[in-house]
Amino acid sequence: MSTPKIRTQAFLANLPLFRELSAEEIDRIALGTTEHHVARGTVVVNKGDPVEGFHLVVYGQIKLSLTTPQGDEKVVEIIGPGFSFGEALMFMGKAYIVTATALADSLLLHVRRETVFEGLARDPQFARRMLAGMSRKLHSLVSDLESVTLKTGRERVIGYLMRQEGGGAAADTPYSVSLSVSKAIVASRRNLPHEHLSSILHELDAEPLGRLVENEQARLSVQRLGDLDDLAAAQGQVLDQRRGVDVGAAGS
Repeated sequence: MSTPKIRTQAFLANLPLFRELSAEEIDRIALGTTEHHVARGTVVVNKGDPVEGFHLVVYGQIKLSLTTPQGDEKVVEIIGPGFSFGEALMFMGKAYIVTATALADSLLLHVRRETVFEGLARDPQFARRMLAGMSRKLHSLVSDLESVTLKTGRERVIGYLMRQEGGGAAADTPYSVSLSVSKAIVASRRNLPHEHLSSILHELDAEPLGRLVENEQARLSVQRLGDLDDLAAAQGQVLDQRRGVDVGAAGS
């Protein structure tokens, strides 16, 4: 019995949400936490299921999606290691509004609602970290809405590629990025038809900045990370000009 508990405590202690909590507080949370090993393709929760806590991803990927009345799938978010889902609905007392499906073999930790509420009452630091996590999600949703409504498909794809593996890298650094999920999922996440995404990737391949290795999970290599940034900026200027915006006005 002690081995699973030690493992759960170790997982919790290394997740951003719990990293600064005391060992005693980790022990209490572990008592209300269960591990779930889920195989690729497994539905973790269905839309309409009651929310009895929230899930944390230790490893793997979880897809949150909706199904349209026409039967098409819309990918809302991809949850990777160290991130969570379900906490906002847990606080609201609402049922799940999305379906969660494992995109890869995954290990999830499910923390019971009662355990969370008890932890919040005991530790203000835990409450602040919960609020910070939900604030980051809100900011991400607003950014996604801005991207979908104000940016071209090409800008959206370039922005997605730059966020995958280039954080903190210098602009003159060679850069190679693979789509972490299938092109169909990326297309849905970026609100693009699958064919349009493939077309954009091939357009990038035609640019004098790198080469695209084409398969279901495409890989793009560029000589300089800054080339992608420059390309995105140029695309944005073209879009502004089409909208009748004077891109030089800011400096006058």
